[in-house]
Amino acid sequence: MPRAEVIDVAVSKHKVQLERSQAVNRAIDRFVSGTKEGQRISWREHTAKRKLEDDRPWLASYSKYTPHTIPIPRQPLYRFLEAAADNLPKRTATIFYGTELTYQQLEWQVNQFAHALHGLGVQPRSRVMVVLPNMPQMIVAYYATLKVGGVVVLPNPDADGPGIIGQIKETRARVLVTLREFGELARKIREEIPLTVVFADIRSALSASVYRKLMDRWKAAGLGEQEIADRDYGGHLMSQLMMDAPRTSPEVEVSSDDLAAILYTTGTTAEPKGVCLSHGNLVANALQNRHWFPDTQYGQEIFLSVIPFTHSYGMTIAMNIPIAMGATMLLLPVFEMGQVLQHIKQYKPTIFPGVPSIYMAINQTPNVHSYGLSSIKGCISGAAPLPVEVQEAFEKITRGRLVEGYGLTEASPATHCNPLEGVRRVGSIGIPIPNTDAKIVDLVTREDLPAGQIGELAVKGPQVMLGYWNPTEEEDTESVLKGGWLYTGDVAVMDIDGFAKIISRKRDTILAGDYSVYPRDVEEVLYENSKVMEVAVVGVPRRARGQKVKAFVVPRPGTNITKEELLALCRKRLEEYAVPWDIEFREELPKSFVGKVLRRLLVE
Repeated sequence: MPRAEVIDVAVSKHKVQLERSQAVNRAIDRFVSGTKEGQRISWREHTAKRKLEDDRPWLASYSKYTPHTIPIPRQPLYRFLEAAADNLPKRTATIFYGTELTYQQLEWQVNQFAHALHGLGVQPRSRVMVVLPNMPQMIVAYYATLKVGGVVVLPNPDADGPGIIGQIKETRARVLVTLREFGELARKIREEIPLTVVFADIRSALSASVYRKLMDRWKAAGLGEQEIADRDYGGHLMSQLMMDAPRTSPEVEVSSDDLAAILYTTGTTAEPKGVCLSHGNLVANALQNRHWFPDTQYGQEIFLSVIPFTHSYGMTIAMNIPIAMGATMLLLPVFEMGQVLQHIKQYKPTIFPGVPSIYMAINQTPNVHSYGLSSIKGCISGAAPLPVEVQEAFEKITRGRLVEGYGLTEASPATHCNPLEGVRRVGSIGIPIPNTDAKIVDLVTREDLPAGQIGELAVKGPQVMLGYWNPTEEEDTESVLKGGWLYTGDVAVMDIDGFAKIISRKRDTILAGDYSVYPRDVEEVLYENSKVMEVAVVGVPRRARGQKVKAFVVPRPGTNITKEELLALCRKRLEEYAVPWDIEFREELPKSFVGKVLRRLLVE
């Protein structure tokens, strides 16, 4: 790893390293060569720079304002919030159904709740489970836990009551912070686990209609019948705990290397695992992604934050990065089309992180142009493959840029993205972001493969996790982390310029006799038919050896589509062994909370 990547930059809470790329690269150049600005670079530095470019061919495709490498300050994550409160105290930090908090007010509330948590016995490395939707109290609970040296535990957005209870037991969480509406869930947890419960209140901030929609959504998610918690539950009200607490920051030493969060994977292909991320991991990924947005200014941007903060993608892209940029966050607890479009029309967000299903739904909304989506200048789509048809339609509506990115919880989560300016490759996940290496290795031997060959994607960088939480999962950690490389379990191919394309999860690969079939190859062919709105391809067991290819298709509303015309298209564009033996039409596909298709449910 080049020396420039491990510069220990002294950053006080009053200053954040968010310089433009030219300044960053000049500082790195001076550090490497020991020269002052304006002096000629040494032969040694020139050689080091050439080697970096040779090792990372994707650097040639970076946007003009994206630095090739960035210094990562060794600081706790909450320094970004303190810096925003110092530098932009009156800047609006959050907007939640008309209620606004400035960065100074948000920092005060975080400090108050940090003191409250300390009073409840939260010490360094104590785990605090936070089960809250996107709302100001979620941000407060998250950052307050970090300020007292605690570890935030976030269940994946699809976790039901039993799943949450299991994760609390596994992490031995000391405190649960959740909604009063989840009183029944809290009661069941306390019947099995002796822990302190803190309740946040959401009802006073919402209209009756929105409140009912949220209750229905959470009931459907498996969190049980809503029951408003009262004093009989033996818990504490978050607002009362904070009422008389000091606004000053608690005096707790927190290191960049300390564990900050345990996030659970979605479990789309296996049982959810607890991923351990340090402050350094989260700081690195916030800065790596912040520098990927070329036309942005500190303290000037507005993020539409509807992706759940309990998901690693939402936590980093929709919460930590906006705070690192001093941006305003428009908070929405669930994706509901009317609310999203009204927020866009009223507040004019500039950055809109999302998932393909969100952009797809917006594209199909009647009269969507009337909501003035032209304020949106940058969108990164994650969690699932982005169909090119969705990308093109959304860019026509907004005139902004929508690009596909890639990540996984084990990498905080982002590792790849298509440039928002300049070169991008349709259908690819893009190129590694700053300070990140990537390679393709043999699926069996894990030996490095040349460009153009299919294998497993491996990544390396400061955002890669410490390991899995449960000691029983040490074997799992050792199987995916070797020599600093994270083996992702994704089958991919990388071209000579470093652009990668995800072909399949290892577990999703269909073994059709003597051949391997990758679902995305079949899905892209089916998407060529304009009557197809969504499609998912899986392998189902057959009596003989191997699996059969089956496709599930959601037709566009108002269209007349037949199985025969889709099969004819597949026979024309695919090898015989990859043509589906059956196509089943559905009104919708089973998805996770963030829009990822749950293929295992289709197989079942």
